[in-house]
This record gives sequence, structure tokens and C-alpha cells, in this order.
Amino acid sequence: MTKTAEAKLHFWDAYWGLREKECPCDVHFMAWLDENRIVDSTIYHFGTGGHHHVGIECAAPHRRNAVLGITAAPQEHDDFVKLALARPEVLRHYNCVFGDIYLINERLLPGFDVVTLFHLCEFRGEKNDAYDALTDLQVTQLLTDKTRPGGHILFFPGSFAWDRADHSAKDVVAEWETTRDVERVGTYESLLVYRKRG
Repeated sequence: MTKTAEAKLHFWDAYWGLREKECPCDVHFMAWLDENRIVDSTIYHFGTGGHHHVGIECAAPHRRNAVLGITAAPQEHDDFVKLALARPEVLRHYNCVFGDIYLINERLLPGFDVVTLFHLCEFRGEKNDAYDALTDLQVTQLLTDKTRPGGHILFFPGSFAWDRADHSAKDVVAEWETTRDVERVGTYESLLVYRKRG
């Protein structure tokens, strides 16, 4: 057996509820969507939380945004299943998959109008290396490639991984800017917003 064949999936054995004071990115993202009148759009959301706030709110009749979310926490995915059973109307606009974003397969993805990478660099490490997972830069590049021209990619500088000494999201974003045709739009509340040119 190879090292990759023996490796176990790196998952997050925890649960994140909606704690706006500590992590306001999802709430601010919804406000950004509304302020920019983004409706009937396709969104990739990295890190759903057990609250599934973005998916639920985007499914509202006045927004109708289609959201594909990913969580690495089985507990959070369990809550998505409960949500689907209780509120099937949400499924028309929202789906959440369980998995490691660093194993993302571009062939399974549609084109997106908006991509959120709020939790970049928070979860990547040696356990992901054991099964040859993508890097944070590769994930960011791949999702940018799947973003339609004129679409947006958003980051969360309030993340604990944004400014840390080793492997910071800030450094990944700086390198990503040199590899893809994107422009920094500016900030919105706690978010950093980019647009894909073209």
C-alpha cells in the first residue's frame, strides 16, 4: 500500500454555530449580496458552519441564489440533513457537501458568480499532505478559474489564519493575485472583495 492509500481523511471534529461577534463573515456576506443586488446567482461557499446561514438566507424568495457549500465537519453536515428534511424548499437553492475542500474536483463544479474563501489556510496541514491534497493556493486558483468573468471572490481578513506567521492566508492571496487576472475591489465590513476580470 502507498502512503496515500493508507491515509485517513482530515476532517474537523467540531461544530460552529452562528457567532456573529466572533466570526461575522457570513452575516456580512449576506449584507454585501443585498447591497450589490446579487440575486439569481451561483455561489460557492467554503465553510458552511452548522448554522448554514448563507444557504438558508440565499434560498429566500427575494434572493434565489443557488449555493453549493462545503463543510469538513460531520456534525455540520448532519445539521444540513436535518434542515433538508424539515425545510425541503431550501434544497431548491442550497446544497451542502461533506468533504475536504483540498480534494475538490473541478470536473464536478459548475461556473460560479461568487466564491467565498473565508476560511482559507485554517485547515490545511500534514494530514492533507498524506493523501496529496491540493494546497490553499491551488484551491484558490481552481475556484477562480471556475468563477465567471466579472464574478467575485471574497476573503475574510478576520480569520485566525489571515496574518499568522507561517502559511498565512494573506500571503496566499498575495501570490494568487500574481497568477490570475483579478482586481481588488476593496473591503466591505469584515470582508475583502476581488473581481475576476474579463
